[in-house]
Amino acid sequence: MNSIFSESSQIGVVSTFSELIHTNFHGEMNALCWHRNLDGDFNEIVAKLSLKENITEISTEDLIALQLSEKGNSAREVILNDLQLLTDFGASPSLNLLKCYERDTEFDFISTDVYSFHVDRSPIATDTFLCTYHGAASDIIPNSQAKQKVLIPEVRAKLKELHDGPDEEFEDFLKENYFDLHYQVNEDAEIINLEKMHLWRLAVDHPKQKVLPCIHRAPVENYGEYRLLLIC
Repeated sequence: MNSIFSESSQIGVVSTFSELIHTNFHGEMNALCWHRNLDGDFNEIVAKLSLKENITEISTEDLIALQLSEKGNSAREVILNDLQLLTDFGASPSLNLLKCYERDTEFDFISTDVYSFHVDRSPIATDTFLCTYHGAASDIIPNSQAKQKVLIPEVRAKLKELHDGPDEEFEDFLKENYFDLHYQVNEDAEIINLEKMHLWRLAVDHPKQKVLPCIHRAPVENYGEYRLLLIC
């Protein structure tokens, strides 16, 4: 399949959901893209949904209850099918209408919110699935083009000042507060936008993982525009 993503050794491109879930990560490849050209009016769905908080989870019942045009209904069928495919696979997908995520402003030298480049971690073998149907899409970067923030000397020194405990517990302190999950991007890093409509599977840090976890971030939202995001 022809795709700009095919040019990246980090990304595998597939054409079916079955390929998405059964293709193994290997080498530098820690992101898989089910590349799709979808028909449907996702903007109509967003316009008819109600945002109750900055992040509002949308149920299948909420979706089904919407009165939509033919193109709006086509978009709804895509979302309902994605939710069903992931549920049948054993995942727990969530459809979110997003105004914004909460920002972490506690420290000026390190951030632990999702707008910061980070990896996901799990105690069990799992992957992160996501698809942006409307609004700004997430970004990823090659692992070779970023460095753990906790390994940057000046950041590490400030974290040691923050740590109130013996030196042998410092690494545990970093993990417990999720500091070790966040990355500083090289100035010349190639940031890859995941674009809308494609369903992605990203590698997670877990005990059985054979590749490096995928470094990613949530985008800054476009002004006045909500995101519609499937994630699990």
